[in-house]
Amino acid sequence: MARFLGKHSKSLFNFGPSFEGDVRRDEPMSRHTTYRIGGPARYYVTVLSVSALNMALAECRDNQLPWTVVGQGSNLLVADEGYPGAVLTLAGDFKAWKYDPERMRFTVGAGMSLSRIVQEAFHLGVSGLEFAVGTPGTVGGALRMNAGTKTEWLSKQVATVTTFSPEGGLKRYHGSDLAWGYRMSSLPADEVIVECELNAQRGADMFIRGKMEGALARRKKSQPLNHPSCGSVFRNPEGDSAGRLIEELGMKGYTIGGAQISEKHANFIVNVNGATAADVASLIKLAHDRVLEAYGIDLVPEVRFLGFA
Repeated sequence: MARFLGKHSKSLFNFGPSFEGDVRRDEPMSRHTTYRIGGPARYYVTVLSVSALNMALAECRDNQLPWTVVGQGSNLLVADEGYPGAVLTLAGDFKAWKYDPERMRFTVGAGMSLSRIVQEAFHLGVSGLEFAVGTPGTVGGALRMNAGTKTEWLSKQVATVTTFSPEGGLKRYHGSDLAWGYRMSSLPADEVIVECELNAQRGADMFIRGKMEGALARRKKSQPLNHPSCGSVFRNPEGDSAGRLIEELGMKGYTIGGAQISEKHANFIVNVNGATAADVASLIKLAHDRVLEAYGIDLVPEVRFLGFA
């Protein structure tokens, strides 16, 4: 049943108890980001089916309300003032998955945790996804940004991607028809990713386990996992490392308010003491400007900003 909280004079999303989802008003986004930072979203809408997604998007369109889709909030910085629109998150049907052993292909809902699918592949003894072990976020978010490492990307395993929009309905893309790049895909921004098919390959259990354990060990050694963060802040410039550039400027450990450039990895900004979004944004700007001044390199943020002017 939909729930309505808050002080806004006009209530939207009045779908009644038949709505396959949940609606919260003035929901603190600090509850929904890995930074543990963020002011309230005017509406926080959980949808459990394509029908509910269609209803929510139509409501936004009819009332000219801005909207965005958020997964596990692992690459997101929400302004302290919050977001004046609707934040949609996919659950229910969108967290379903199945594996076809004859085709060696996963069908996965966009709301499913990517790490969960990596683990399921391991238990099934199939290879192709182990590079993504420990990667936070949902499958939908990972597709949108083509998540991966320096040598392997999710796009290599994508057979199809299905999206939805109220105007176009469901649309299926073949992975080979999409443009993929470093931290990007050509999937239209106004279409919501709802499902995908991922190819797998036969693999030896020991090889798969070894690769996963190696990746987890490297992540633990190099990344500050003991404090809330959004992951990497900047994309790596071609042929170089954003972390190296920031570290060379002596910025490791630099602090603004409760936010700190990690002493372990300079491309991570961590919430060490009740940081605000403004603290983090100020550190991002400072690191960007100093790298630009010193090296002439215009670092591109990997973090997604929500609610900022």
